[in-house]
Amino acid sequence: MAENNKVIPTGYMEDTQGRLVPVESIKVIDLARDALVMESMKEAQAMADALARFKGTIMEDIEAFCELSAEAYGARLGGKKGNVTLYSFDGRYKIIRSIDDFITFDERLQAAKVLIDECLKRWSEGSDAKLRTIVNDAFQVDKAGRINTNRVLGLRRIEIQDETWQRAMKAISESVQVVSSKAYVRFYERQPDGSYQQLNLNIAA
Repeated sequence: MAENNKVIPTGYMEDTQGRLVPVESIKVIDLARDALVMESMKEAQAMADALARFKGTIMEDIEAFCELSAEAYGARLGGKKGNVTLYSFDGRYKIIRSIDDFITFDERLQAAKVLIDECLKRWSEGSDAKLRTIVNDAFQVDKAGRINTNRVLGLRRIEIQDETWQRAMKAISESVQVVSSKAYVRFYERQPDGSYQQLNLNIAA
């Protein structure tokens, strides 16, 4: 049965254009290729499902452990959980649970750009060419029309004692919008030299 639930008659196979082809007219090498791909995909899907279930279970276990640990001190965790690192008693293994936020900026970023341009224009004679380059690079967009969030947020680390600049930095901070979050869990084993090597669970790597 095909993935669109169309019933394939016995003795036929569906080709890439949706046509029914008699099996006896298909070359042996094409049948062998199809068998290899279908069997491999079946095993790969089973593995992917198992990894997905494992990730869900380990995330729940880590969250439950964090709650248990907090309760030992009379604290109650609330809201979204952050990053956490757990070590085995002997320090040989560690598990890292991390939460990555995907952010964008709202319309206040445009206000920040106007204020920054005002500063650069006012400082035109004595402004640092390097600072101009940093600012211009921060507001460049990629081929998909996206602004590099790290570069924009990095402007806040530049210490400039100017009221307009400070208002621009405040506008940047307040324009940040968290659009989604993704949780990751990674496993590490300590090596003889003391470093930790990540256990590779990514078949593509």
